[in-house]
Amino acid sequence: MSSRAALRLLRSTAARTAVRSTTQKRAFAALANAATRPVSKAAAVPMMTRGVKTIDFAGTKEVVHERADWPREKLLDYFKNDTLALIGYGSQGYGQGLNLRDNGLNVIIGVRKDGASWKAAQEDGWVPGENLFDVDTAIQKGTIVMNLLSDAAQSETWSHIKPLITKGKTLYFSHGFSPVFKDLTKVETPSDVDVILVAPKGSGRTVRSLFKEGRGINSSYAVWQDVTGKAEERAIALAVAVGSGYVYQTTFEKEVRSDLYGERGCLMGGIHGMFLAQYEVLRERGHSPSEAFNETVEEATQSLYPLIGKYGMDYMYDACSTTARRGALDWSPKFKAALKPVFNELYDAVVDGSETKRSLEFNSQPDYREKFEKELQEIRDLEIWRVGKEVRKLRPENN
Repeated sequence: MSSRAALRLLRSTAARTAVRSTTQKRAFAALANAATRPVSKAAAVPMMTRGVKTIDFAGTKEVVHERADWPREKLLDYFKNDTLALIGYGSQGYGQGLNLRDNGLNVIIGVRKDGASWKAAQEDGWVPGENLFDVDTAIQKGTIVMNLLSDAAQSETWSHIKPLITKGKTLYFSHGFSPVFKDLTKVETPSDVDVILVAPKGSGRTVRSLFKEGRGINSSYAVWQDVTGKAEERAIALAVAVGSGYVYQTTFEKEVRSDLYGERGCLMGGIHGMFLAQYEVLRERGHSPSEAFNETVEEATQSLYPLIGKYGMDYMYDACSTTARRGALDWSPKFKAALKPVFNELYDAVVDGSETKRSLEFNSQPDYREKFEKELQEIRDLEIWRVGKEVRKLRPENN
């Protein structure tokens, strides 16, 4: 990126930010200055060359597959004799199903007839009797059974579904939860079918939106059971077919452990906990709601996190004031030391099945939706998020 182009980008980004604290203004001033000087080698943005199969990730080499390896014509030929029966039409079912359909593959949806998912599928153009069926019929028709029911629903329905997954079919998951924790889920996969996994690194809505933008989400793939000798190839092909751009190899165990760990940690639970702690201290020390929110959430999500996502942590540090850099660098090790024991406790709870047990017990309750909504309402009612709602209204794009 040229200095002028970078400066224009920064000015555009600054114009979109609604409310800024003094610290935020200093950070952007420093960023504007940084954009006018050459970026150091450490902060340079690497250029990815399409077609590369082995990538060095900080000293560890990994094989990465990409969608260029599987153009649409190749996918159509590879799956020409297959019927992909996608069971469940939640977030992943929606995204993966529509992408498969747009790629021209023979995909059908299996859900409870006349239920909420059935109606949602119809709204998305799935036609009853043509590519929308009840679960049993879809599985019977399918050569590849894509079990995208929720984790709790997979456990609850498995005794009924398993006999329908007959020899010669392929069983597909997007989460290693059910097979890995089979002692709790009771999902013991048939011994005479290939069992594979494709796990997009994002919600089904993101899987869909990136596909429509002509890009593709990163996904991991794994093989639980290879009866035919073709399970890995089929998993990679399906990963591209459902909308992946780059595909990384993993195992069922590593996928579910990293997924449960990440969601409870930095991706959702941990970051929410840090937001709340910082905001509450600021309020208790006399800061106004708007100032506390701006210094905790708004500046993070609108100014700094996008820089980390696009250029890396070192670039974000370099873009901020000398005072901000020094303090962040000094306090980061303290936060790491305080938090690492909590993260180890969390990982242990994932590995020993405690988190799985908790999830199954809660999500299997007949009134779990009502209980979950109550918890969401409690979050909505927190001062920090009520303040955030008002702050977002002040952003230029909302006026």
